[in-house]
Amino acid sequence: MMNAGRIYGPGQATVETVAVPSISPNDVLIEVKAAGVCGTDLHILAGEYEAIYPLIPGHEFSGVVQAVGQDVHHFKPGDRVTADPNIPCHYCIPCQRNEPNQCENLAAVGVTRDGGFAEYVAVAQSNVFGIGDLSYQAAALVEPLACVVWGLKRIQVQPGDSVLVLGAGPMGTLLMQAVRQAGAARVIVVDIVPHRLEMAKSLGATEVVLSDEHLSQRLHTLAPHGFDIVAEVTGIPHILERAFDYVRPRGKVWVFGVCPPEQQASFNPYQIFRKDLSVIGSFAVNRTFHESIALIQSGAIQVEPLISHVLPLDDFVKGLEIAAHDPNRMKVQFQMGMRTTGV
Repeated sequence: MMNAGRIYGPGQATVETVAVPSISPNDVLIEVKAAGVCGTDLHILAGEYEAIYPLIPGHEFSGVVQAVGQDVHHFKPGDRVTADPNIPCHYCIPCQRNEPNQCENLAAVGVTRDGGFAEYVAVAQSNVFGIGDLSYQAAALVEPLACVVWGLKRIQVQPGDSVLVLGAGPMGTLLMQAVRQAGAARVIVVDIVPHRLEMAKSLGATEVVLSDEHLSQRLHTLAPHGFDIVAEVTGIPHILERAFDYVRPRGKVWVFGVCPPEQQASFNPYQIFRKDLSVIGSFAVNRTFHESIALIQSGAIQVEPLISHVLPLDDFVKGLEIAAHDPNRMKVQFQMGMRTTGV
């Protein structure tokens, strides 16, 4: 038996004792060491995301191999690993076109099947990646960075580009570092939370701007002709709408933040036509775990400074509340085996 954080329905989260997952011949059983809370987990808790309840969420995790199926030959007990949670079907048309993140039957560990907010999780060996000497906390951020890396491949940063990043949460700060490494000369980050801007500045942003009623004027002063790339990372529709005002002619608007599916954003089609704009989305990961691991291992991308809260799994409900509401949070992680403080 093992402890796990489970969601039974909208607003219904608890910690309980459940059976350790069984493994098939091609599976790896991972003893989870660290698991991070993502916005998707919060949407599942709120009933805003397609999920089959009850569910053990958690798709950003790392740990050590505890057991392997009889057909697993690339991993052994004791290996330190993380895992790509996405499970494409491999036979639909997008999969056949080498577009697994657009799979028509896409499943995901921690979303459509039990995930990493537990002491153990079972994952197919094809989705498991060695992490070398990375800390477990850092390795639990490989998946978020892999999302950024896929977007980076889509957006094609050019040497010397100027980039505006709207949002300085964990994803915005990862994206900011990634575009700097890709060759951007200037990266300006905007947010409404001062301490998040301080974090972005310490990790390489060339300028940071507090969002207020003077934002448009300040951004125009910084880039009178607009930015080469404007990345929207908040997932707030009205902020995405403003991105079109900040991008230069022939520039790119990067839709990275996850806007709620039922909400709409308004834009001026003539503006896109007249300015020769490119609007580029990027969804999830697309075989970008190796690059993500390499970026963290090399020190090119710093991830551990983004971890603001580390809690034991016993504080599962509290951790979700912090991730949803605490203005001072960045990345919230659960550390398995850690004892609750009671505070």
